[in-house]
Amino acid sequence: MKILLIGATGKLGTAVHKTLAGRGHEIVTVGRSGGDLRLDIGDPAQVTEVYDRAAERIGTLDAVVSAAGDTPFKPVAEMTAEDYAAGFRGKVLSQIELVRQGTARISARGSFTLITGVLARDPIPTGSAAAMANGAVESFVRAAAIDIAPQRVNAVSPTVVTESLPDYGAFFPGIASVDLDQVAAAYVRSVEGGQTGQVYELA
Repeated sequence: MKILLIGATGKLGTAVHKTLAGRGHEIVTVGRSGGDLRLDIGDPAQVTEVYDRAAERIGTLDAVVSAAGDTPFKPVAEMTAEDYAAGFRGKVLSQIELVRQGTARISARGSFTLITGVLARDPIPTGSAAAMANGAVESFVRAAAIDIAPQRVNAVSPTVVTESLPDYGAFFPGIASVDLDQVAAAYVRSVEGGQTGQVYELA
């Protein structure tokens, strides 16, 4: 398959890239500071450019995969209106835009795989913006799957990854971690499988 991978230079994106490439897929990588294309999907105009430039490189895409999305972490009393708006833009609107523009850019039975996370169902202190964003993405996936068929859209929703425990483990007390290879396998399931409107929870 010909795949567009967003957030390819992060820890998760690197693992997903390695796994998908190892299965023989042709991949164009996108990141803000690295990858084949260096663009910010938070800007709708740059999403258009991503699709244009990816098409120039490999033609019609079969799948779009997102492993990127930023939200602020603060207690609610310290959050500003702009903090919540930034979280919504950074993880929700950016990924919705990939699908909104992408339906006309990918193959007739192509797919989208978005990223959410455990905080939609198991929140932590300081995580209200992330919980909001994750829940919104998951609701969008379930609804969009109806509209875009026979194209497909799913989300991968992992808990904290084992490889990130040294940096983030203290924020997830008592919550089991998941290995990056398990998360990458969920992406494979979404890209190569036939399901749509699914949220693959990795607890």
